[in-house]
Amino acid sequence: MKIKNVVVIGSGTMGSGIAAHLCNANIPVTLLDLKTEISENARERIHKSRPPLLIDKSKIKNIKVGNIEDDFSVVEQADWVVEAVVERIDIKHQIYEKIFKSRKDGAIVSSNTSSIPIKVLSQNLNKEQKKDFCITHFFNPVRYMGLLEIVKNEDNDLNKINQLKEFCELELGKGAIVCNDTPGFLGNRVGVYAMQIAMTEAFKMKLSVEEADAIFGRPMGIPKTGVFGLYDLIGIDLMADVLKSFIKELPETDEFHEVAKEIPLVKKLIETGYTGRKGKGGFYRMKKTDSGKVMEAINLQSGDYSLSKKIDIKSDKVDLKGLINRNDKYGEYAWSVLEKIIKYASSLVPEITKEFNDIDEAMRLGFNWAKGPFEMLEEIGVKNFFEKVENFKGNNFLESLSKTKNENFYGERQKYTSIETLGKVKKTATSVDGNSSASIYRFNDYNIVEFTTKANALDYDSMDALKKATDKPLIIINESMQFSAGVNLTYTMEFADKNDFKSIEKFIKYFQETCKHLKYSKHPVISAPSGLTLGGGFEVLVQSNFVASHTNIVIGLVETIVGLIPAGGGCKEMLARWLDTEEAKKDSNYAPLKVFDIIGYGKTATSPVEAEPLKYLLPENKKIMNRNSLLEVSKKILDENKDFKAPNELKFNLPGKAVIGEMNKILEKLYNDKIILDHGVEVAKELAFVLSGGDTTMDKVLTEDDLFRLELDAFMRLIETKNTQDRIKHTLATGKPLVN
Repeated sequence: MKIKNVVVIGSGTMGSGIAAHLCNANIPVTLLDLKTEISENARERIHKSRPPLLIDKSKIKNIKVGNIEDDFSVVEQADWVVEAVVERIDIKHQIYEKIFKSRKDGAIVSSNTSSIPIKVLSQNLNKEQKKDFCITHFFNPVRYMGLLEIVKNEDNDLNKINQLKEFCELELGKGAIVCNDTPGFLGNRVGVYAMQIAMTEAFKMKLSVEEADAIFGRPMGIPKTGVFGLYDLIGIDLMADVLKSFIKELPETDEFHEVAKEIPLVKKLIETGYTGRKGKGGFYRMKKTDSGKVMEAINLQSGDYSLSKKIDIKSDKVDLKGLINRNDKYGEYAWSVLEKIIKYASSLVPEITKEFNDIDEAMRLGFNWAKGPFEMLEEIGVKNFFEKVENFKGNNFLESLSKTKNENFYGERQKYTSIETLGKVKKTATSVDGNSSASIYRFNDYNIVEFTTKANALDYDSMDALKKATDKPLIIINESMQFSAGVNLTYTMEFADKNDFKSIEKFIKYFQETCKHLKYSKHPVISAPSGLTLGGGFEVLVQSNFVASHTNIVIGLVETIVGLIPAGGGCKEMLARWLDTEEAKKDSNYAPLKVFDIIGYGKTATSPVEAEPLKYLLPENKKIMNRNSLLEVSKKILDENKDFKAPNELKFNLPGKAVIGEMNKILEKLYNDKIILDHGVEVAKELAFVLSGGDTTMDKVLTEDDLFRLELDAFMRLIETKNTQDRIKHTLATGKPLVN
């Protein structure tokens, strides 16, 4: 049975998110609720959502709306009906009775519940109905979170489950993992346990919330929110309800009971309205002072707040061996947390899934971990782990592994999908090369470069790897969340603080040289971005020969926000794209003014559909719903371009001073309206200088190297100013740019 029409019942956060993502996949969908007004309001929220739930906002009307009384007949035509109503079993049973009276034969019915077992949900269904009923647990926000857990039990028609899995994988772009009907399913069972271990061990070891978050974060390959920051984000009261659900469903012998015990401080926070970011604060809070708002953190022992302190553990990379072997409280905490997570996750095999691999992928896709528990074990090393681990009696997985001591126990990755993913292919590379900032995976017919720095920020070593890998056709692709957030500004500011601007200039020149080398290499270069593709990351992409983009990207040139201009070819390439338009052929000022507006405002796009009007992406660039498919699509591009020839170098006929006058008028108005201030004007003038072609006349033709030089000169003038340096330091310290 093919899924061509879907009905979603319940227009809350999850129901509207599911409906929006079906719309993204061009699947006809109807969103129903108690009243049509409720579902109409949900559709409006979808349209206004930030980050946007829709890839193309113009398709909002493709989501039909209605109510469950007057419009329930739409269920008769649906191939799949998704229930996403409130987590009350009586209400769900009423909905199922109505659905199964109306649905067509063979239509799939699923619930988006995150906690209620199938056996409870389906207890009023007959045998035939149970075959077509399952749980489809999407993670929020639906568009951006890769994990979809399809939960089955012994009553299901497995062919139907596999059809649904294939649809969700190929059409919706999800990492669809089939698992058994157990409390918390896959992701939440391990993810919530890990959070509780990180929290309870911090209390036990008397760590501060900042110290715990500094360890249970990037150094472990876990998002930077850590545990206490994540608690605040989710809601401390909501987490308390989640724990109660686990305690109710899990047998008393389960280790979860030990870590889910009520903590007096947490109870007090909830009672006093400190439920996290949605309340008055939580483990962290913002406090107003005479000089502005400051972040405070709670003392886990006293319950008092004080100014939050930044904890520098001198490690930006995931290095689990180094972390657990530290001879300090941080090493002790890291080992205690990791040991318990690995022990608990391994104790669940094969109860929740026969493939331990699936648990890792659930943590990657649903919690944005860089490595799952078993990959953590693999990195620590089997021998090292068993030399340090305490009692694991009764854990069949670990008992078996302790006997074999097989360091290569992991085997194939990502077994849940048949797609040839980057994760699978990396293990088959003929050789692995690279450096501390990027890995090169070498195959017979092509190379892969994967950036490995924090947010995949670019530096000398990143450029070295790219250059080195162009001896064959090259695919630039990453498993991590981001393609690249741009040039490493921390690295740049280290030189600026020493007044070593020659080293900055040398690096920018090398960056330009590398990007030009990619563009004119004798072998094709493909960029396959997902996530942040900003600044220097975009400049690598735009000077690649081909692009296969995931639909979830944030792409653009944002340098002006920190007081700089693009200097790796971004201005040059955007000019080239806008000069190649009918409008530019009629008006020589058109392209420089258009690019001045786009780069000047630091405009970004959140999907390929948004990126095309800005010319960050082109119509011929591939747009891919399933991130796992980026490698397969990139390889197909290589196969289709065996006779690749490098493009001819570009020439630029720019209007020079003729357009600077128009740009200055724009700046004068923005300044008078106080939209930009003094330094903003200086940045914009440098941008205008580059985009106009400098002090050229209309008849002078510029080469790409001329434009590179203009970019570099303007960049260096700006980086040497205190205002720009202050902006960069503020952004690095706070994660937010200075206004104006």
